[in-house]
Amino acid sequence: MNNKRPKTTFQPLKILGDYGAHIRAFKPNARMYLLSVIITGGVMGVFRLLFNFFVLSLGYNEALLGNLITTSSFVALLAALPMGYLADMIGRKGSLIISGALLSFSILAMALWRTENMFYSMNVISGIAQSLAGVTMSPFLMENSDEKERTYLFSFGQGLQMTMASVGNWIGGYLPTWIGNAQHVTATSSMAYGNSIFMIGIGAAIAIIPLIFLKSPKLEKSQRAVFAPFHYAAKNPLLLTKLILPMLLTSLGAGLIMPFMNVFFRVVHHQSDTVIGTLFAWGSLAMGVGLLIAPPLAERTGKIQLVVITQALSIPFLILLGFSPIVWVGAASYYIRLALMNMSSPVYQTFIMEHVEPSSRATIASLTSMAWNFGWAFSPTVSGWLQVRYGFGPPFIGTIILYTISVIMYWAFFWRGNISTVPTPTAAD
Repeated sequence: MNNKRPKTTFQPLKILGDYGAHIRAFKPNARMYLLSVIITGGVMGVFRLLFNFFVLSLGYNEALLGNLITTSSFVALLAALPMGYLADMIGRKGSLIISGALLSFSILAMALWRTENMFYSMNVISGIAQSLAGVTMSPFLMENSDEKERTYLFSFGQGLQMTMASVGNWIGGYLPTWIGNAQHVTATSSMAYGNSIFMIGIGAAIAIIPLIFLKSPKLEKSQRAVFAPFHYAAKNPLLLTKLILPMLLTSLGAGLIMPFMNVFFRVVHHQSDTVIGTLFAWGSLAMGVGLLIAPPLAERTGKIQLVVITQALSIPFLILLGFSPIVWVGAASYYIRLALMNMSSPVYQTFIMEHVEPSSRATIASLTSMAWNFGWAFSPTVSGWLQVRYGFGPPFIGTIILYTISVIMYWAFFWRGNISTVPTPTAAD
């Protein structure tokens, strides 16, 4: 199938008008979900900035950070299939609420009980929460959108989350200072970081409130099957391999460096928490902007063409980020790479959902979630070990190689080849 769209003259006002029309077409369920995304994006922006520093402030090292990330991702990997079945049993609404509750609980527990065993235990819980949310999101958005606004909903949701994460990153850069001043401790103390994490856990709990108002019917028993993923894999091995293998390689590469970017800017470029928080804020904003402009670009180029072009263009900036000794060059490369690499994510998710049967979407969501978490389950531990012994050079080289292979696969499997779109039934309000 040719995914290209007829080229048209660039008309900014018309594009903005069309964008607004697509957003106004969002259904009530989608709007409530986006409200939860706004809150979650902000609080998780703070969490992702501060958690590594919190762990390091307690006397642990980067190797433990890698192990913790591996734990949550490995659990998410193992839990993907049973969570997919659970999501079908209890419905999308119940799945999203439970996921949010588990996430909030895990953050609060780590803030209160700061032992290594508690960190491992709560990363198991957060991995389950991550898995349940991951296998629920794409089918939920598919069921609550029509073809007209679907790509916009996927991209707008992630773009909004990243935009709010930029706000959270900025706040996170100052939050330990504010709390430290109030409690008369240093901003880099474990107390300042721990109390910041506790506030994040409360924010994650607040994000559950909009989800309570969702209307999501449960699937009929006939639509569920414990062995559905295995049946689908046996029936469609080639398609499944093409859809998932490039994402698997990307996740292996991302897991080597992305969980450690705050540590990278502190260790390699010797930046303070406040500077790193501001850097992350602008980075999340750049990612959010990229995600928001992805749908109209995908309409002009085609979905898979956008995936290949943006991910290929991101690789030179990844090289600059990893190996430039100049901090402003690294920061600029970080922004551009984030925008380019991540703007294709919701577009590819939509692409996947459009090319599988409606009855198989929850299954495919589980399998793609497993592929993504597989890389994050193993790469951070490898990266943490490499950082302790050799620095950041080897992890960056590994990421560059894996990203390059992944882009070649996207091009070979889908741009050069053909794949048919499966019709989607009209979504219910």
